[in-house]
This record gives sequence, structure tokens and C-alpha cells, in this order.
Amino acid sequence: MDDPDLAFIAGLPRVRAAAGALIRDDAGRVLVVRPTYKPGWDLPGGMIELDESPRAACAREIKEELGIAASLGAMLSVDWVPPRPPWDGGLMFLFDGGVITAAQAADIRLPADELDGFMFAASEQFDDLLPSSLARRVTGSLRRLGAGACYLEDGLPVD
Repeated sequence: MDDPDLAFIAGLPRVRAAAGALIRDDAGRVLVVRPTYKPGWDLPGGMIELDESPRAACAREIKEELGIAASLGAMLSVDWVPPRPPWDGGLMFLFDGGVITAAQAADIRLPADELDGFMFAASEQFDDLLPSSLARRVTGSLRRLGAGACYLEDGLPVD
């Protein structure tokens, strides 16, 4: 076997990636969080660190952001998000975070320097609370519960 071309490898693009979870209550509403560092609402999750798998990143971020252990199920979607300066393009992984009880939700502890609120949002609230591509990603991913993952581009299914 030939030695790898290190210059070629060094020149390959790096892709920004993040992972989040759809955590629901018993009414089917989705847990959303309000970051302190940007306007609006988001899903629990965050950036994947160097050499970390998307699933491990999601579990780590849930623990850091909510103070609870994630019960991650299947991956629901992978979404290619096109560049939007100052951000480059990226891959967003979304996992089934399962259903939590009211008692489990009461145990949520937010890091004050990162998040200042959470709520459970019904599907009709997504467009008002979430950025449009994230609202589309959440809606498309909810349709995949129990059906296997889908591939999206900017939150829209690709045939």
C-alpha cells in the first residue's frame, strides 16, 4: 500500500458540524432553549469537537446545557446547511432525544452563561420561534420518528 499524500490530505476541506436532539414532552411538544449569545430559540446541542462523533457530541452538549443525561435514540436527519456569512457550510445531525416527563424537565439546569430559558414548543410555534431552516429541519425530522433518517439540504428533503 502506498503512503498517503499528506499534502493532498492537508488541502481537503474541513466541514463545520453540529449535533442536536429532539427532546419531547408527553404532549409531543419539542424542547427548545434560548441562548444568551444570540437572539431567538434553538435546539439543545452544539458543535462537534475535534475527533468527536456526532452522537457523542450531542450527548455531551445535552449534559452541559441541560444538566441531564441524554437518552438518545436513532438519528433522524442529516442536514446540509449552505454557507451564510460569516458561517461556512456545515452538516447538522439531529437525533431522537426521546420523551421526558414533567419531573425530568423539572431537573433541567441551564448554564447561566449560555442559556437563559427553555420551553416545550408545539409544531405551530416553530416558525415564530426558530430560524426558518431549523424550523424546517425540526418539522422534517419529526416526520422521521420511527421511520429512519432522512437527508436534508437547508431543512428541505432532497429526492
